[in-house]
Amino acid sequence: MATPDAGFPGAEGAESAPWAQLEAPARLLLQALQAGPEGARRGLGVLRALSSRGGEPFDWGRLLEALCQEEPVVQGPDGRLELKPLLLRLPWICQRNLMSLLMAVQPSLPQSGLLSVLQIAQQDLAPDPDVWLRALGELLQRDLGVGTCIEGASLLSKKCQTQLQGLCRGLGQGGRRLKSSQAPDPEEEKSRDFEQPGKRRKESEEEPASPEGNRAPKRLRCWEEEEDHEEERPEHKSLESLADGGGASPIKDEPVMGAKTGKDGSSLEDAKGLAKSLELPKAIQDQLPRLQQLLKTLEERLEGLEDAPPVELQLLHECSPSQIDLLCAQLQLPQLSDLGLLQLCTWLLALSPDLSLSNATVLTRSLFLGRILSLTSSASRLLKTALTSFCAKYTYPVCRALLDPVLQAPGTGPAQTELLCCLVKAESLEPDARVLMLGQILELPWKEETFLVLQSLLERQVEMTPEKFSVLMEKLCKRGLAATTSMAYAKLMLTVMTKYQANITETQRLGLAMALEPNTTFLRKSLQTALKHLGP
Repeated sequence: MATPDAGFPGAEGAESAPWAQLEAPARLLLQALQAGPEGARRGLGVLRALSSRGGEPFDWGRLLEALCQEEPVVQGPDGRLELKPLLLRLPWICQRNLMSLLMAVQPSLPQSGLLSVLQIAQQDLAPDPDVWLRALGELLQRDLGVGTCIEGASLLSKKCQTQLQGLCRGLGQGGRRLKSSQAPDPEEEKSRDFEQPGKRRKESEEEPASPEGNRAPKRLRCWEEEEDHEEERPEHKSLESLADGGGASPIKDEPVMGAKTGKDGSSLEDAKGLAKSLELPKAIQDQLPRLQQLLKTLEERLEGLEDAPPVELQLLHECSPSQIDLLCAQLQLPQLSDLGLLQLCTWLLALSPDLSLSNATVLTRSLFLGRILSLTSSASRLLKTALTSFCAKYTYPVCRALLDPVLQAPGTGPAQTELLCCLVKAESLEPDARVLMLGQILELPWKEETFLVLQSLLERQVEMTPEKFSVLMEKLCKRGLAATTSMAYAKLMLTVMTKYQANITETQRLGLAMALEPNTTFLRKSLQTALKHLGP
């Protein structure tokens, strides 16, 4: 991303600021992001202050769209005019804090708008791009599950990797060295902080004091390797070769998406070989037999559902998403019975601190996705309880790993649709969780099953901004001609016209009239009656 005007507050007047033409809330937010290293925190404070006034929620969709708007600017010594989006015209400190803020509030952002912003950030052709901005962008891309990401690749630049390795060696004790090639990515810890703002991981336990009086933090203990053993193990040089010109290499918590070639000529075939060589940390490998025994035990009994989680599960906090995926496969979590699934979810929900969103997404996919897609009859009570309780705490991971894939899967049938309808109507869901689910559904292409799930969701009187309601009405009206015989569509329209009558504008009412004109279901008269009640 560009580093245009290195400005703090006061570097340029309000009239000449790039955001001068934006609406007042957006201007206030971007001005707060100018506050140096404290900018992201102040931005969150602005959002809280705006919401506390009881007005409309902050319109992220409009701001993200404005960041992508191009305007002519004078560039270079020759004074040539170039089209440049607002995002790349912001001062560098504002760009950094904006990326940090977007990461903190990511679950509430419209995915399409966020993707557009990230694409513009990637297209920046500045000769000296800010590597910190690039790393933040890569973290956001990884969480969204987009782009060509290489499992095991580091977000750290070559220089940073070299400095980190030197630091690890310097922290070694008693003839031992800290080895970073088997360590969890330090950037993963940073992403966890952003993924769940306001929560802090507990301080790591400390080792007993050494004879020299020094203590080694728990996380660093995972990195310790005997010096002679380290020299025997070949270094993963491809981690450095995959770094993007001193910037950050992509990292992803899902399988590699196709065989493309990196900027430096490294192919994904090399990355696949690297991924195969990745192993679980030794501390976790040592606990595998114990974890397998725990899973076997919970398959056989229902007692103890309220028990505290076993201490072995705390090791999940030490894993990256790719390591969680590997651990799930080795423990054969998709093969758990519904009884075992409920017990395991009870333990996972009791973990403190909470799982990161990335790790929770991988666990959701492993525990539920295959199980739900393979349903041929109604889900068991145990499965419904496990899913709704997990979704109540980890709504975004469930939306990302379940709601979208199941609704778009070609084999989705009555059993899957019934379970999703049960999920979106669950009493345990907070209003914000339903808003998030609605946003995810609005991003998807709609089909018959989508109508059923959406109707179940909207029966709960979801609170929507005018912009989001406008998107809903636009998609509903467009589907009218293609769903003339659909009972699910007719029920959805009836729900919207009765429960959201006060939200419907005159223009939207005319759109509904056109959409309902060709309807041939037996609900046609009820729909026309509801439409008349919307009259001026």
